[in-house]
Amino acid sequence: MTELHLWLRHEVRTTERRTPIVPSDARRLVDSGVTLTVEESPQRIFPVEEYEAVGCRIAPAGSWVSAPADAVVLGLKELPDGPPDLTHRHIFFGHAYKRQPGAADLLRRFVRGGGALLDLEYLVDDHGRRLAAFGFWAGYLGAALAVLQHRGRLQAPLTPTGKDALDETLRPAAGDEEFTALVVGALGRSGRGARVAFREAGVDPTCWDLEETRDLDRGALLAHDVMVNAVLATTPVPPFLREEDLDAPARRLRTLCDVTCDVGSPLNVLPVYDRTTDWTDPARRLRKEPPLDLIAIDNLPSLLPKESSTDFSAALLPQLLDLGVGGPWGRCLDRFHQACRELGIVEGQSRDV
Repeated sequence: MTELHLWLRHEVRTTERRTPIVPSDARRLVDSGVTLTVEESPQRIFPVEEYEAVGCRIAPAGSWVSAPADAVVLGLKELPDGPPDLTHRHIFFGHAYKRQPGAADLLRRFVRGGGALLDLEYLVDDHGRRLAAFGFWAGYLGAALAVLQHRGRLQAPLTPTGKDALDETLRPAAGDEEFTALVVGALGRSGRGARVAFREAGVDPTCWDLEETRDLDRGALLAHDVMVNAVLATTPVPPFLREEDLDAPARRLRTLCDVTCDVGSPLNVLPVYDRTTDWTDPARRLRKEPPLDLIAIDNLPSLLPKESSTDFSAALLPQLLDLGVGGPWGRCLDRFHQACRELGIVEGQSRDV
C-alpha cells in the first residue's frame, strides 16, 4: 500500500464539479500510506486547499501527463484529446466498451502508450454489482429536471446547487396541474433516485423494471405525461421508443428524460435522438405538435456536486485502499483487454493493475 501513488486530475469539462475523492476520504488515503497528488481545479466543488490541509501534494491542472510512470491517474469524465499516447493507468468513466463514438480512438491511445483504462462503470463485485456509482443522484436529477421542465419552471443555463434548494423548487405550487410519470428501470440505483425525486414533487410514478420491459406495452408508455429512462442495457434489447412512436396520434408523452444517455451505442434503448443536451440548453424539442421535450444530460449528478461526490467517494475509498492485481480491479483490467480485442486493437505486453 505504501507504494501506491494516486493522481487526482482536474476535469476538462467545464460543467464537471464533482470529484471521485472528497477531502475527508483523501485524509484516510494519506493516513494509510498512499501518496495522493491533487491537481488544482477552479471548478471542483472542494477547494484544493482542503486537500492540501490533509496531507495531499498539489500540482497544476493537467500535469498528470508528466506524472511518474507508476502513478494511477484518477478522474471521472473524459480525458482531453492529448497526448495521443496514454502511458498511465487511468481510473475514470471511459464510456468506451459499447462502441460509443470515439471509443476505438480512446482505447488505441492506451494501447499505443502502454497504459490501461480501469473503467469505474465496470468496478464490480463477484456478483457483477457496481461498487461505486452516481446512479441514485443521476436518477434524482433526471426526474427533478423533468418535473421542472414539464411544469415550465426549468431555467437555463443550469447551475449547480444543493439538495435542499433543489427540493424547494420541486414542491408543487398553486396552479400546478397533476401529471402522470413513468420510471423505466425503477428498481436500480437511478430508478430509485428518480422515484424519490418524483415523490418530493408530489407525484407517485408508475414503476417498470425487467418484468414490464420484457414485453413492452408502448401504448401504456406513451399514455404517461413524463418518462424517465434509467435502464442501463448491457445486451441489445428492442428499443423502448421508436421514431414512429413519437408520431402516434394517441401519444400523451410530453417530457422525456434519458438518464442513461447511450446515444450512438447499439445498446441505446431510446434511438429517437442523435445528440445529448447540456447545461446551456438542457431540453430539446423532438416534436412540435403535440410537443415532446427531451432532456439527455450525461453528467447530471454534477448539478448536486457535494452530495453526489460525498456518496461516491465513500463507496470508492475502500476499493482504492485495496487497489491491486486481483479482485474488482483485476476484472476492470480484464474488461479493458476484452474491449480492445472486440475492436480488433492489438495490444503489446499486458501489465498488472
